[in-house]
Amino acid sequence: MLTDRFSRIHDYLRISLTETCNLRCSYCMPEEFPQTSFHQSKRMTADEIKQLAEIFIELGVKKIRLTGGEPLVRKDARQIIQQLSGFTDYEKNHDPVRLAITTNGIFVHDFIDDFKKANIRSVNVSLDTLIPERFEKITKRDYFHRVVSNIHLLLQNHFHVKVNVVVMNGVNDDELVDFVQMTRDFPLHIRFIEFMPFDGNQWKKEKVFSYREMLERIGSFYEVVPIENEKHDTAKKFKVLGFEGTFAVISTMSAPFCSDCNRLRLTADGKMKNCLFSKEETDLLSPLRRGEDVKQLIIGCLQRKHASLGGQFSPTDLPSESHPVENRSMIAIGG
Repeated sequence: MLTDRFSRIHDYLRISLTETCNLRCSYCMPEEFPQTSFHQSKRMTADEIKQLAEIFIELGVKKIRLTGGEPLVRKDARQIIQQLSGFTDYEKNHDPVRLAITTNGIFVHDFIDDFKKANIRSVNVSLDTLIPERFEKITKRDYFHRVVSNIHLLLQNHFHVKVNVVVMNGVNDDELVDFVQMTRDFPLHIRFIEFMPFDGNQWKKEKVFSYREMLERIGSFYEVVPIENEKHDTAKKFKVLGFEGTFAVISTMSAPFCSDCNRLRLTADGKMKNCLFSKEETDLLSPLRRGEDVKQLIIGCLQRKHASLGGQFSPTDLPSESHPVENRSMIAIGG
């Protein structure tokens, strides 16, 4: 088992397939971020992703989520999904790994059969607004109707669908109730995410619409009941009585969940991050290419994990312009 010095077991790995995306959301991608941030040779190949995934699984990882950028823009995304599906096969594995994916939803219709073949049953779709004009303003692209159509396509094919909504004060906080309304007739799971600071995303404290503010806003319209959280849940879950789906809040900034964290991250260029906000990264790709054993590097990286929020800030001492968070941009981490 992968256990840190705070006795937290880590069995969930998020693998970023690429640092590129076909959207341009400002909270994720800085305006000056280039189309390709590093040379192709520095990015993990499909075989290297499989190799590293297998090592993490040997060390105790039980769930893998593919992220980006937008993972489905990668040309060999199908190959990667197919190769990793070998770890999810119940006939071949005594303890199969759960494979999931986070996407902006634009290419879901092209990959839905690949998801099924790979035993991917859980898909997170990023959607920050239900207003087409606002979608285009946030993303700089006109894909709103395709994304919504693909969310319904996933539901029709009985996938477990979460919709990730980054809530920003003065940008889309007025749509909270509209998103919850979506759960009335559909088994959707809306996840409201507090706006988090990353390199170049122009984060300010004033833009954070907090967990408490969200509950107060939604509670003024609906009778809301809490749902018991599962172990390692990052989201505080709720339900409107009589509605098909649920909603939840990921309260990273105002009420973090670090004490039960089980997540590790692997960037597209093969760097291990033991926390979303960690300054430190451990290069696994270069040693792997030299034929070295990277298991001790993984274990060592985990042992340096801080108790909370990468050791960079706390809910009572949020970052500021004079003391910013030292990190990559969100698109270069993989979420």
